[in-house]
Amino acid sequence: MTNSVPGQSGEPSALALLTVAQTNAADRLTIAAGIPGTTLMENAGSAAAERIAARWSPRPTAVLCGPGHNGGDGFLIARRLAEAGWPVRLGLLCDPAALKGDARHHAALWKGKIEPLTPAMLEGAGLVVDALFGSGLARPIEGDAAKVLKAAALSGAPVAAIDVPSGVAGDSGVDLGAVPAELTITFFRKKPGHLLLPGRALCGEVDVVDIGIAASVLADLGVTTHENAPTLWRADLPRAVPGGNKYGRGHALIYGGVIMTGAARMAARAAARAGAGLTTIAAPEKAWPIYAAALTSIMVRPVPEPETLAPLLDDPRITALLIGPGAGATPQTRAHSLAMLATGRPVLLDADAITAFQHDSATLFAAIKGPCVLTPHDGEFRRLFATDGDKVFRARAASRQSGAVIVLKGADTVVAAPDGRSVINANAPATLATAGSGDVLAGIILGLLAQGMEPFAAACAGVWLHGEAAAGFGPGLIAEDLPDLLPGVLREFLAK
Repeated sequence: MTNSVPGQSGEPSALALLTVAQTNAADRLTIAAGIPGTTLMENAGSAAAERIAARWSPRPTAVLCGPGHNGGDGFLIARRLAEAGWPVRLGLLCDPAALKGDARHHAALWKGKIEPLTPAMLEGAGLVVDALFGSGLARPIEGDAAKVLKAAALSGAPVAAIDVPSGVAGDSGVDLGAVPAELTITFFRKKPGHLLLPGRALCGEVDVVDIGIAASVLADLGVTTHENAPTLWRADLPRAVPGGNKYGRGHALIYGGVIMTGAARMAARAAARAGAGLTTIAAPEKAWPIYAAALTSIMVRPVPEPETLAPLLDDPRITALLIGPGAGATPQTRAHSLAMLATGRPVLLDADAITAFQHDSATLFAAIKGPCVLTPHDGEFRRLFATDGDKVFRARAASRQSGAVIVLKGADTVVAAPDGRSVINANAPATLATAGSGDVLAGIILGLLAQGMEPFAAACAGVWLHGEAAAGFGPGLIAEDLPDLLPGVLREFLAK
């Protein structure tokens, strides 16, 4: 996957997600290069005012200002809106004399009244601009600020938040007392908290504005987290080539369970739709008729009792392996997982194959020597890993510990690699919360692995394609729909 940080939009640098510390460092580097902090704040406040004026018609507006840089942005927004003829009331959380630096400079340029921050200043407001606290807040909101935010929520007026809704932690998306915003205006690059839940739901639409920080500063920030998008992995996505054959497109092998046979079948169809040239389900002999009767282009190989996958795993044409969907969290699943990992070929462990190691994760981690992807939801994750922290931190720590690419699933899926790279996915619709959708995701990633895609890129691509397929379908989606939606997504994607 590309790690470059060029400056043009649509390239990886535009998808960089900066921690609060990295954002502050970008400001310092820009100021050191000769652009004053007052100018950066001028650019930020002016750009935010333009976005607000473009979205809403002039109306009574209450601007809520805090004691730091976020409050300085608020003073600028108030000034620009007032200059454009908007009726503006400005409330400040602290004494004006307590303001410092750039915020103090721009507060002095505001010629209107500065009111104490109270619920009364919201009376008659048709818009609330939340410039109380920025993304670095680390404690719950309380006191006057909490009272005013509660009043803002009850007022029914739309809220425009500056940087983040006050109370959303920029690095984690944790809610420390925020009021939902209709629009969040942030600067230079998004932060993880704009995409991680519940922060993403509180931000509303996120508008990133340019304030004069050059993209070249990213090279000095050690950026390792991006918003997942095709720009990151488009060049690595496998494509059919003239003169190729089915084996050249990879052979995916899935172990199918006895009871929940639909899970492996959906995964197999997804692998084939994702481009694998051949897909085979290895099924226990007693379940073989179920699989064989339900599948046509998917091959089914019976595994005789006592079960062993050795004859199948000896086939050098098999290029990627999946176990877990519908397999059962049994000693057999555990043994088959270890046998797959021992081949050194790309292996994806999902669902029951993860749970099978919940009492002995060390054995699993020791067995991961080759390319491997683990796709747990949060409950399965906690069966293997004791890591606490935000979602990106947990996924990264688990990836380093296990040696596998981790796909920590959810509406805000995080993909992390052992080398520290991570992405946050934001295109998954709520309709994906349906039984079997995770089995389909595993199959998509398997199909890409079978074609030779590097595990981290395959996981990122699989998660995005999965979300895009679901988004295009809309209400009424069930997991069985997803494999057949992939060709349309890929056709549109590859045509661009």
